[in-house]
Amino acid sequence: MNPSLAVIFLTLFSGSGFGLMAMIAVINDLPIDGGLSPTRTAVLVGVALLLVTIGMISSTAHLANPKNAWRAFTRWRTSWLAREGVFAVLFYPLAAADLGWTFFQNTAHGAVALLLTNAAAAIGLITIFCQGMIYACLRTIRQWHTPLVPANFFVLGLAVGATIAASARLLSGGPATALIAIAVTLFLAAAILKAIYYFWIGRPTGTTLQTATGFNRGKVRLLDQGHTFGTFLTHEFSNQISARAAQRFKIAVYLVGFATPAAILILGLHAPLGAWALVAPLAALTGIGIERYLFFVEAQHVVNLYHGRTPAAMPMMPASLKTRADVTQRPLVPSYEKR
Repeated sequence: MNPSLAVIFLTLFSGSGFGLMAMIAVINDLPIDGGLSPTRTAVLVGVALLLVTIGMISSTAHLANPKNAWRAFTRWRTSWLAREGVFAVLFYPLAAADLGWTFFQNTAHGAVALLLTNAAAAIGLITIFCQGMIYACLRTIRQWHTPLVPANFFVLGLAVGATIAASARLLSGGPATALIAIAVTLFLAAAILKAIYYFWIGRPTGTTLQTATGFNRGKVRLLDQGHTFGTFLTHEFSNQISARAAQRFKIAVYLVGFATPAAILILGLHAPLGAWALVAPLAALTGIGIERYLFFVEAQHVVNLYHGRTPAAMPMMPASLKTRADVTQRPLVPSYEKR
């Protein structure tokens, strides 16, 4: 997909906000490291609302006609995008009520406070799932059509949420041993899941002109690329990134997004960090932002095969299945040569 900043910010910030809300619920439910005070709970719920709001506002920049955005909510029975919007809207009154109750009643561990916190957290997690399924349900884009997508969205959102909560605890000087352990564990899980994902999309398999047209017994040759000026699909899903550049971005994801925040949090167990604790969530957001850019730029729609994009240019295809493109002015019909 065309890696629009609007969509990157949507998935990055809203997922982080929902993940933070889930971590607030877990911390106060168990409670972890003594739980959060009413003031800290209110502040973190406010941060979660801010992150979600930034993501949702960013999404409007990707709309061709923003005034018709309301129509997206009408297809919730069949559209994961509509479901994401519906649950995102439901999140706001619950989180706002939790914030108001915690602030004015000065309690974060009462029955009502915990009920509101857990309800908002549950809606947030459902929204993350819907967000991941928007991409995972697309069979025409191999890099997205996998359960690894919503799983990665879940773990990355929770990892950022745990990092924000742990950093806030380090800033206030309170106990944060268990919180840091949870955050580091989530980063480790995210690193493993992301490695599995990168390995999976790099396997030599996928759709070719043969399988796309159904002529598996013959060799299919493209005679015309067609659509000289491109189409919506070729514009949105025809990005190119070299293997070397992709590798560098992936290294940056692991170093900046996973290793740096984990190292800073671990350092906070042994020495006071002060304001430097804020570097951990900032690094996590930066690294996961790079990860989200790669997620979109590496996506290749199968329609690219009909526009001269050879399997060699789509790295998930094996070299043995390369096709040829004869870019001459001929009718747009495939040629089927029998073995």
